[in-house]
Amino acid sequence: MEIGRQIRNYRTKAELSQEQLADLVFVSRQTISNWENDKNYPDIKSLVLLSEVFQVSLDQLVKGDLEKMKTEIDGQEYAQFQRDSAILTVLFVILLIAPVPLVRAFRWFGMTVYLVVFGITMYFALRVERYKKKYDIQTYKEIVAFSNGQSLNEIEKARESGKRPYQKALLAAGAGALVVVVALLMDALFW
Repeated sequence: MEIGRQIRNYRTKAELSQEQLADLVFVSRQTISNWENDKNYPDIKSLVLLSEVFQVSLDQLVKGDLEKMKTEIDGQEYAQFQRDSAILTVLFVILLIAPVPLVRAFRWFGMTVYLVVFGITMYFALRVERYKKKYDIQTYKEIVAFSNGQSLNEIEKARESGKRPYQKALLAAGAGALVVVVALLMDALFW
């Protein structure tokens, strides 16, 4: 939030006019108006007086509702992570099921469609990986906790951190095996 908006909000909460606030912090009414309209900013002495009048810390006065804004942004990012994860899951299932039918039915055009879907899937995979890196969630347990709006304690976090190298290798091997099995099944069904 801007300092001008903060001053106006605290002034109206305290039910003070600009004139009354000006008298309390030893400035003119025009100065209060300029602060509230972001035409200029209060000096340190005035900020201290304002924080005393409004009975808030300087931190709250200057930064505003930082925690509320952070929570709101985190909530939006969490919703975006959930949406991107759902899209990625659907696209991954399509990637598993679609290659053999597309190629059998449409030949090279089917392969082109498959490659386009693959590109879109990789785009969403990178977005999900960016969230995972930002919030330091890599293992299954960390992802489940994050998806439920929770976080792990320090001991659980340390345990999960030790599992990451093994889980990534197993995940890659498992995904490769799954692709091979599904491709073989699809090939058997369409022959």
